[in-house]
Parts: sequence; structure tokens; C-alpha cells
Amino acid sequence: MSLQEILTPYIQQAVQQLFDLTIDKVEFQATRRDFEGDVTMVVFPLVKQLKGNPVEIGTKIGTFLTENVDLVSKFNVVQGFLNIVIDDKYYTQFFNGILNDATFGFSTQKENEKAVMVEYASPNTNKPLHLGHVRNVLLGYSVAQILKAAGKKVYKTQVINDRGIHICKSMLAWEKFGNNATPESTGLKGDKLVGNYYVEFDKAYKAEINQLIEKGLTEDEAKKQAPLILEAQEMLRKWEAGDEQVVSLWQKMNQWVYAGFEATYKNIGVDFDCNYYESNTYLLGKDVVEEGLAKGIFYKKEDNSVWIDLTPDGLDEKLVLRSDGTSVYMTQDIGTAIQRVKDFPDVGGMVYTVGNEQDYHFKVLFLILKKLGYDWAEHLYHLSYGMVDLPSGKMKSREGTVVDADDLMNDMTVTAKEISEELGKLDGLSTEEKDNLYQMIGLGALKYYILKVDPKKRILFDPKESVDFAGNTGPFIQYTYARIQSILRKADFDYSSVVLNDNEVSLHEKEKELIKIIAQFPEVIQQAAKTYSPALIANYTYDLVKEYNSFYQSVSILGEANHDKKVFRVQLSDKVGQTVKNAFALLGIDVPNRM
Repeated sequence: MSLQEILTPYIQQAVQQLFDLTIDKVEFQATRRDFEGDVTMVVFPLVKQLKGNPVEIGTKIGTFLTENVDLVSKFNVVQGFLNIVIDDKYYTQFFNGILNDATFGFSTQKENEKAVMVEYASPNTNKPLHLGHVRNVLLGYSVAQILKAAGKKVYKTQVINDRGIHICKSMLAWEKFGNNATPESTGLKGDKLVGNYYVEFDKAYKAEINQLIEKGLTEDEAKKQAPLILEAQEMLRKWEAGDEQVVSLWQKMNQWVYAGFEATYKNIGVDFDCNYYESNTYLLGKDVVEEGLAKGIFYKKEDNSVWIDLTPDGLDEKLVLRSDGTSVYMTQDIGTAIQRVKDFPDVGGMVYTVGNEQDYHFKVLFLILKKLGYDWAEHLYHLSYGMVDLPSGKMKSREGTVVDADDLMNDMTVTAKEISEELGKLDGLSTEEKDNLYQMIGLGALKYYILKVDPKKRILFDPKESVDFAGNTGPFIQYTYARIQSILRKADFDYSSVVLNDNEVSLHEKEKELIKIIAQFPEVIQQAAKTYSPALIANYTYDLVKEYNSFYQSVSILGEANHDKKVFRVQLSDKVGQTVKNAFALLGIDVPNRM
């Protein structure tokens, strides 16, 4: 129970007895740093009802609390704000209560509560994962971990886009230019190999377009009549017809890509509980459209195409089935959502991690599913995020100028090594220990830099800035965690099982401040889950670490002469470290024991 929840009934009692007034809620806010106090009651809402002076009202309530409530030691009133000072006993009792709770802040899963399915990644099998995918998978995975910590059952999934004309482009280019190259013969990861042929197709296609333009065709005509695109379209028709040779090539090249994706996912530290493949889902949804037609949710135009009119809802008319009876993406997404609930009947909501260019698509999708009458459609969320840019500019996969995810992770490790060596941070470690740490620091820097920003904001990613060992960065937090582990190793006494008497330790203001921040962790997790925002966890962790470093500079820990105080400060350090580790786990970031 939070301090605000504990104080509320006492304040309600005070207002009733002092002013004969019943109030339903009490408004609190954090006490400003320049005033003494642990929590502040906002008095202004009472002023209108009581028609009194806010300072007088606050003073009377403060006096009542100090005389009648043990945990309130004193107070001060500034204008319409009652700053309440909480007795040290409250904090030591609270701390003793969480001392041996290794998962403090995490909620247990409630029985019979509906599960949430979180979708992220959703790559195309014609190219490797790139920087844009990195933000996507980090966000999706972190939100899944946060929802679990908040007490939800979670399924992590992805839709692999393994069919369509873009896949056929890579296949055709491999047939024409590949000379039977394989990942084994070239030493390339399968996704990179296939991605190279997507780029090769584009180069050859552009050359054909230019030749046709020279012969007098317009650019649009040339794009449609270029032999390569006609061959790719024919390959797609054959695939859809089940042509044995085309399907065999498709299966072989996709397997190369799947293996490449798995290696990247493992490297970045994310996983999935189940996969969906567009080659299996692209026909889903047609039967639902037929049902919707019968119910009058959809309507048919003269050309036999099927639409839904969403103009009364402030949107537009949306095509759900072409005149030739083929699906559009909306049809597939409707069918896939319904299929997921059939596959996992305990799912009661879904989170789609997809870039903000698809905002409108998901508004329409969610509204259609609601109109179709699915109760779980009330619990669908589009985790919309902004683009990631590099100082060098935008990325284009067709031209091969994307920032490859594997290359980015390798570069981050190299950057971590360069900066660590420059600062002399890792002196005294073996080569193997250093290499593992460089990777942990590099990945931690990348993940933290991306996740500390509100998902909706666009990011300019600066690798060097992200590996700074000072400021709001992953390495700064990792370094503080390692510092705490060093203190724990040097503590030559048992501190883990000692529970100090409430009266044995009077708290330093820095100790009190740390306990207050630790106490916020459960609420931060719940709020991050509610808003689907890993940024809340990231910035909470930074605030905790910043406060710990201030504590570390202000008081002696192992050098403290009073044994009880020394034990308490080591325990407090341990709990901070534990909280940092648990918070970073929600972001998918590892922490080092030495650094």
C-alpha cells in the first residue's frame, strides 16, 4: 500500500472532525525538493467548499495528523500545500518488509484473467533485419516483459511476411545471378544472402527500365513492361498455384532467412512463443467478410468488390475484398486476429508493435473487429512508434543502404570497447571477460538509448553518445550496478539475514530518499504496463541510480563506524542493485557483476 493510500483515510477523518465535511478523495503530489516533506497534500480543492484560508486549513489538518497518526512526525504549510514529514520508523519498517523479496515490484498472475498477445518484429523474408526492426523488437519484447511483471499472462508472437512479389524478386534474382550460392558456400547468413539478391533485382530492374525509356516508353510504361517484373509476377502466380519447382525454391530460400533471423534474435536477446506466417494467413478473413455481408456490416459494390462504410465513425470507406474475390491486407489482418483467439482461447487483448505510418490502418482494423462483435476487440492496442534515424540519414532497403541489425550490434560492441579502453574502465579483467563485457555494454547502450525515449517520438540514434559512461545511458547504469556488486563483495559480515530494529537506525536524508524511490517501483511497473511505455521503466532506473550515486558520495558505507548503520547501508545498496537488475530485465538488458 502506498503512502498516499495509507494517509487518505486519516485526512478524510481530519476533515470530517475539523470541518464537518465528507470528502471522497484527497489530492497528493510529490513534495518539491526545496521544502521539507515526504508527500504533499493539495489543500486548494477544500478552499471552495470551506471558504477559508488555505494556510489555516492546511495547518489544522497537519496538526491533527501529527497528534493522531504515528507515522506523521511533523508538517509545514506553503500557501495551499500541506507538506507532510513521515517518521523514519515507517521507512525502516517498509524496508524490512521488502528486504528479502527478490521480486519486489512484480505482481503475480491473477487466476482466470485473460491473456495478452504481443506482436512484434514481423519481418519480410527478402532482407535481413535492420535498425527499424531493432526498435520494433526491443519495444515489443520489453512491453511483453512489463505486462508479465504487472501480473498479465503474455504470448509473444510475430507474423513473418514470407510471400508476395517482393519475395519473388529475391528468388528470381537468385535464379538468374546466384550460381547456386548458399549460406554455406558464401559464408553469409541466410537473410543477408537473400537480401543481397533483392538489391541485385532492383539494380537489374532499373537498368531494364532505363533501356525501355530510351526506346520511347514512359517511365510508368517501362516499370510495368520490364521483363524482370513480368517474370517476378509470373513466379508469384505459379507460387499461388502451387507450382512444385517455385514452391521448392521458396521453401529453400525462406529456410535460409529463418535461420538468419533466429541468429539475430538470439544475439539481441528476444524470443517468441509462436510464429504466424503470411503464407498460411493470407487467405484468412474471407469467410468473415461473407458473414459480415450477411449481417449488413459490409456492402458490395456493382463490380462485386466488398467495402465497409466507416464515415459515420469519422473514418472513410474501406475495401475488404477486391472485385475478383482476392484479399487485401485488411482482410488478412481481420482473419489473423480471429485465428489467434481460436489458437489461444484465453487471449483477451492484443498489442500490435508497428510503426506510426500504419496508425490509420489499425484504427480501421480495430473498429471493424468491434463492429463484427468480438468482445476482445475492446482490448486491442497499436503500439505505434516513430522512425529511427542515424546522423548519416534515411535508409533504403532496395538500394542496400539499410543499417543491418547484426552490423549495428557489432558496431556497438566495437564502440563500447573503444570508449572503455579510452577510459580504462575494464583494466584488470581477462580478455574473455572484457569481450563479454564489451558486448553487454554495447547492447545495453543500444537498448537503453532506444527504450528511454517515448515510443511515439522519432529517434536520432547516436552510437557514441549512447555508450557514454556518464548521464542518462545504459553503461552509466550498468557501471553503478557493478559498483554496488563490488561493495557487496567487500562486505566481510553477514548482512542478508539481519533485520534491524526500527529504533536502531535513524535515517540519513539520502537513505530515506532511496527507500522512497524503491517504494515507487511497483507503481512504475503498473503505469508502464498501462501505457505500454518501457521509457517509464528506463527513466525510473536512471533516477534510482542517480540518487544512489548521490547517496554513495554523501555517506560512508563500509567505512561507517556504527555497525547497525553499516549493515543497513549495505542492505540498502543490495536492494538498489536488485531493483536495477529487475528493472533492466524488463528492458531486456543484462547487468555486469564487474566493470
